[in-house]
Amino acid sequence: MADIIEGVKPTRMQLLEIRKKKVLAKNGHKLLSEKRDALISQFFQIIDLRENLRKKVERKLKEAYEALLDAEMIMGDSAVEDVARQVRNYDEVEATTLNIMGVLTPQMEIQNVEKSIDYGFLNTTSKLDEATFKFRDLLKDVVKLAEVEGALENLARDIEKTKRRVNALEHIFIPRFEATEKYIELALDEREREDFFRRKRIKSILAAKENA
Repeated sequence: MADIIEGVKPTRMQLLEIRKKKVLAKNGHKLLSEKRDALISQFFQIIDLRENLRKKVERKLKEAYEALLDAEMIMGDSAVEDVARQVRNYDEVEATTLNIMGVLTPQMEIQNVEKSIDYGFLNTTSKLDEATFKFRDLLKDVVKLAEVEGALENLARDIEKTKRRVNALEHIFIPRFEATEKYIELALDEREREDFFRRKRIKSILAAKENA
């Protein structure tokens, strides 16, 4: 049996207060359980999305590196490095947040990835152009993968926190409220029985005096 709440007094007012808190705790447990289950469902949906996205990124990365290796074989490593220094960096990532059942998850998007070549064609090869386009195409998927990983991390953290709250309500607070409720009920019943026998005894004593 769970421990009762310390310092509680076995009064009817206290009993009503405990019953009210027990109802609130049970309602909270129900809502948190539903939230936990919904978050877990969302988590596994995003897990599937991440796995598909990882495979896509790995495939595109392999194709891009293969094109780059072909370009290095044709042009030479140093020539490819010289051209790479002319290519602009893409570091502008727009970041916002999305609220999933109270959990803030990142939303990320890279902007203005150019579809044109920004280096000269002299002494270059079509394989280098191919590698350039493949790596640029890869950028959005890499940013999306980072977004998904961040969402999973935040969801996992909130799922764990919600599970702890559900367990605390289920195994600590609700049993404690129920034990305290039972304790007060028994104490009040015992008090009523004592009052009943006391009144009965007083009545018998008064009746005996009247008969005397």
